[in-house]
Amino acid sequence: MRIPVVAAAFAVLARSVLAMSSWLVAASLLMLAPPQVVVAGETLEAPVQVRQISTFKPGSTESRFGQVEFIGGLEFTSKQSLLGSMSSIRFYADGKSFVSVLDTGHWLTGKLEHDEKGKPAGLSDVKITAMRDASGDEPSGKGDIDAEGVALRSGQVLVSFERNHRVDVYPDPGFEGSKPLRTLDILIPKRQLRGNGSLETVVVAPEASALRGAVLTIAERSVDKQGNLYAAILEGPLKGQFKVKRNDPWDVTDGAFLPGGDLLLLERRFSFIGGVGMRVRRIAGDSIKPGAVIDGPVLLEANQNDQIDNMEGLDVITGPDGRPHLILISDDNHSILQRNLLLEFRLAE
Repeated sequence: MRIPVVAAAFAVLARSVLAMSSWLVAASLLMLAPPQVVVAGETLEAPVQVRQISTFKPGSTESRFGQVEFIGGLEFTSKQSLLGSMSSIRFYADGKSFVSVLDTGHWLTGKLEHDEKGKPAGLSDVKITAMRDASGDEPSGKGDIDAEGVALRSGQVLVSFERNHRVDVYPDPGFEGSKPLRTLDILIPKRQLRGNGSLETVVVAPEASALRGAVLTIAERSVDKQGNLYAAILEGPLKGQFKVKRNDPWDVTDGAFLPGGDLLLLERRFSFIGGVGMRVRRIAGDSIKPGAVIDGPVLLEANQNDQIDNMEGLDVITGPDGRPHLILISDDNHSILQRNLLLEFRLAE
């Protein structure tokens, strides 16, 4: 989901007064080079320039925030104009190779490099490929290919889309340049989903959990009469709808399971006065079942005074210390006033 045009324009003035994060002024200031077009079958290399982020709170050496410890981060750019608008990211078992989706309808793949201290140091082998629709063609408009979530499981890459609400299954390897193998039944009536606030999250549960490797999807801002977010378990023994308690003004932008089966939800907020914020909520895995309204404690919360931007993607990898590490990414909306960020945290003992 992109930030509102009116809100972005207003924030141009608010930024100098309130020292708000630059992402607030993003979407409406179109001082951007038009993204390069990818022709059918083409994969573009995208060399990336990075700046390491050593502290999460500028001017402070503090490393513990809530229930996590900050490891390090990257601010990255590329001369390849398509790089940006990252909506979600998933890492393979090596904790290095990843696949990301852009809300412009593109795949982005690459590798996350670490330095000798175990801190994020760079992105390598970054490539961008246009996605294909069910007919094998590049969709003609954003409404067809607004990719917001991505998930991995053996032999498959799953992508959730808003506007044209669906969860498509692509082959892995071979998703670049391939049409989806099939589309999953999302179980949520499409009339209940907002055009620019629907299936922001798709995630695969651990095989060893009660959900037995099932696919879950969660809406960003589409709510029922009680104000709870629509969500569903799309297959398996617990197949069915459930809800996620929405704590206004927070919207869910991604999720990832911990190895033990608990679900982490990444959320963001925006207001003219409060600026931008993000938080991570932990949901007990055994609470996720049909008919449930799930909620849980906050592990991490941050605002524009911290090293954040428009945070949209979350994944969990196993660090070299054997502990869960959280990887978060931002969506820069292809604006020169926003940043592409990758942040790494370790779950505290």
